[in-house]
Amino acid sequence: MELRKDGVNKVLSVKQEISAVKKNKLLEPDAKQEMLTRYRQELAEAQKVAAENREEEQKLSREGVAYTNDLAKVYLKQVVAEENEKLKQNKEGYLGEIRQIKEESAAEEEKIRSSFAEKTSKADRASLKEEIQIQRYQLKSKLFDAKSKYLTAMESSRDAKNQAYVDHIHTNRNLRNGKTKFSENIILNFRNYIYRFTLSQFFLDNGLYLAIIVFFIVCIILAPLSNQGNLLSLPNIFTILEQASTRMFYALGVAGLILLAGTDLSVGRMVALGSVITGLILHPGRNIVTFFGMGPWDFTPMPMGARVIMALVLSVVLCVLFSSFAGVFTARLKMHPFISTLATQLIIYGLLFFGTSGTPVGSIDSGIKDLLGGRWILGVINGQLITFPKLIIPAVIAVIVAWFIWNKTIFGKNMYAVGGNSEAASVSGISVFKVTMGVFIMAGIFYGFGSFFEAFKANASAGTGQGYELDAIAACVVGGISFNGGIGKIGGAVIGVIIFTSLTYCLTFLGIDTNLQFVFKGFIIIAAVALDSVKYLKKK
Repeated sequence: MELRKDGVNKVLSVKQEISAVKKNKLLEPDAKQEMLTRYRQELAEAQKVAAENREEEQKLSREGVAYTNDLAKVYLKQVVAEENEKLKQNKEGYLGEIRQIKEESAAEEEKIRSSFAEKTSKADRASLKEEIQIQRYQLKSKLFDAKSKYLTAMESSRDAKNQAYVDHIHTNRNLRNGKTKFSENIILNFRNYIYRFTLSQFFLDNGLYLAIIVFFIVCIILAPLSNQGNLLSLPNIFTILEQASTRMFYALGVAGLILLAGTDLSVGRMVALGSVITGLILHPGRNIVTFFGMGPWDFTPMPMGARVIMALVLSVVLCVLFSSFAGVFTARLKMHPFISTLATQLIIYGLLFFGTSGTPVGSIDSGIKDLLGGRWILGVINGQLITFPKLIIPAVIAVIVAWFIWNKTIFGKNMYAVGGNSEAASVSGISVFKVTMGVFIMAGIFYGFGSFFEAFKANASAGTGQGYELDAIAACVVGGISFNGGIGKIGGAVIGVIIFTSLTYCLTFLGIDTNLQFVFKGFIIIAAVALDSVKYLKKK
């Protein structure tokens, strides 16, 4: 401590003083400058002392850590041995107490029966039954108390063993002046995990993922046996990621609404809306589609860059408008999103089919399709041409943006607050209306981008995106975003999308009928929601 007193410790304290002075708005400029100059001089002197003492300090620190490690080996063994002995004694005492309670209860019950042996009336038999019920209730109560006492003793011993190691690590950190060591952190985190681990909670949190992993392993094994090839080949993995890329946008959008304990049934229709608009604008030549009697159009005289921007902006703006339309009813009138988005879905569906008569808009210009939605050639590996889908890039960018909004902004924190308890959030000064509308607008932006890129995958029509809303919702739920609100992470939605896309691809790869694929999806959805409900009930 003496070596650090005028060195590293003073460096830290002086830096804190400098930071405080800079933030102090009550100080006059001249006084502030004078104090900063003085503190900077002190900082320079302290840094000089710290540099002079660094070698000696590090040497003593290493020696101190080595000494405490040697002591800890003996001490930790002693603590573990003592607590294990306590556990053994507590178990023996618990078993003995249980035997005694049961014997005393049996004797008491026999005594009650004996007292009613000569009484045979209906009222006496009822009294006997009531007395025995009371006696058995008391037995259960005593057994429960004994078990609670035993479990508390076990927990105390586990706490003592874990705390002994935690104290050892903190001692080492203090000797290093707060510096951590990677190996110690790994061991400490592992021990904390084991300390808190319960098998029931593990299966509750991860049971669904374990089942899905087993399913994928079975598919990987069956694929070569059924002459379908290697499911884990690089081209197959890239194809799965390409199929997941546009659906990622929809899941990111609906995830925010589920976080608010809502949902969105209009996703599929917004996909069709944006895709049709994009297909019309980027179609090579004159369109064959009329929209409410207008058209057909030919956008080819416009520069391609302007057409792309126009298609993207219109897709985003229209999706935001319809999403905001549903959001107003939810945010202002407290209408459940199920109803508001269902109404929006029907409105878009009717407008698209009536306006286009259900006619596909045709393919988009091959040049821009290859530029934004094509693939980069990576090379040939094991006789296979490996290409990388370009659509993965915007999906990754969307995930990063969503993660930043959820985790690094005030708006993201307010989303969790409103989703967890909107009334408490309102009392805390959070505008529930603004947060709800913000989430609907954010969802519309994601839908707009996703629908724009969807047009690069297939010929768009009013039926494009059918059922996408269910896949997006299911992906979020499987990813751990709770329907009860306020619980979930953006990474969960990403994992859910990849899981569902992989599931569909695996079943198709193995030649499973498309109709049966819905059965698999249905079981996964009901299992995910059931587990979520169980976890929610346990917390309550």
